[in-house]
Amino acid sequence: MKIDIFDIPIDEKEAVLALGPESVGNFSVYRRGKIYFCQTDLDLLGENSFAFFKRKVLSFLRDEKIKPKIILVDLHPQYRTTIWGEELARIFRAKNIKVQHHLSHIFSAVGDRIIRDNSYKIPNILYGIACDGTGYGLDGKIWGGEVFQVKNRKGKITSLRRVGHLENQVLIGGDLAVREPARMLISILDKLLEKDRVYQKVKKYYSRDQFEILYRQKQFNFNCEETSSTARVLDAVSVFLGYSENTRKEKHGPVLALERNSASCSYPLKPKIILDNNKEKKYILLTTPLFQFLLRNFQKNKAKLAATAQLYIVQGLSEIVKKISNTKYPVPASHSDRQNSFFAGGMADNKLMSSFLSSKGFYLSQKIPRGDRGLSFGQVFYYLLSSG
Repeated sequence: MKIDIFDIPIDEKEAVLALGPESVGNFSVYRRGKIYFCQTDLDLLGENSFAFFKRKVLSFLRDEKIKPKIILVDLHPQYRTTIWGEELARIFRAKNIKVQHHLSHIFSAVGDRIIRDNSYKIPNILYGIACDGTGYGLDGKIWGGEVFQVKNRKGKITSLRRVGHLENQVLIGGDLAVREPARMLISILDKLLEKDRVYQKVKKYYSRDQFEILYRQKQFNFNCEETSSTARVLDAVSVFLGYSENTRKEKHGPVLALERNSASCSYPLKPKIILDNNKEKKYILLTTPLFQFLLRNFQKNKAKLAATAQLYIVQGLSEIVKKISNTKYPVPASHSDRQNSFFAGGMADNKLMSSFLSSKGFYLSQKIPRGDRGLSFGQVFYYLLSSG
């Protein structure tokens, strides 16, 4: 287990334990102006791995003589770390707090910015883009392509809004669509093509009978979930362009294949953004037009189409920040003491996407891992900046 210790300019009386995600085991502890960031390479979905992770957490607390009074977990109610955190809160008589997955990603980047320069002052308004695969949303849907606006006063959060996100698409079969990305492709193409034409695009993966079952499942909305996930959209692009099979052999496998086969340049495609005024002013970047473009230009250079898809998403999300902030772009990276916009989540490791947003002044973590490996660190910083 790797342990990094950081001194931070934030004073909090109580000891804090953050248990991170379920995918990659990491936990963080705050005590007396220090954060202990503890990383493992464990996939906590395995019984033995999770048991080992629990032993590591408890032995660390015991060795350091720490009794946490605040225990932070992910918002997802079925994560092993979430359920265990609730149990620990009862044992330690601690307060149990759930932190939304993508906010943890954003505040991991904010925390990274602070530990790199303790003189950095958090702006009164900051913006965060979080792009990844799966995160349980505040509305109960699956998030993964999000824009947040955070207001603070004297270094403490006063308001936090989800001001934009990717268009919700349908996961046919829920989590099965993660393992079989062609399911996501079917649900998106169904908005653009007649049924027989949709089948022609996926017949190498499904027999006619299998396709009919999936198609009807989507029509009747049976065992389907909505998602704004960046990774799920790019999974579908990867399958559509032929860079990935209808399987996921590694985390973000189809997206990684898409990135590896991308050109350094793209075709011009203006992001289509709409304003949703149902409850709050919120912008939505439509992803269905991206597939309309891919269909229309399928005979063109596939590597450039791959780059176009990835850049379409980050260009669109940065345009939402531009609309909300009423500035041409976020504060330039050259004004590092005033950086006010952050890019985080698993997709922040994507070179095309991160390079584009970095060029627009967005800050990306340098010391703390950008994906789920750094999530517990972000949970701690979210709490420290919102408490009191």
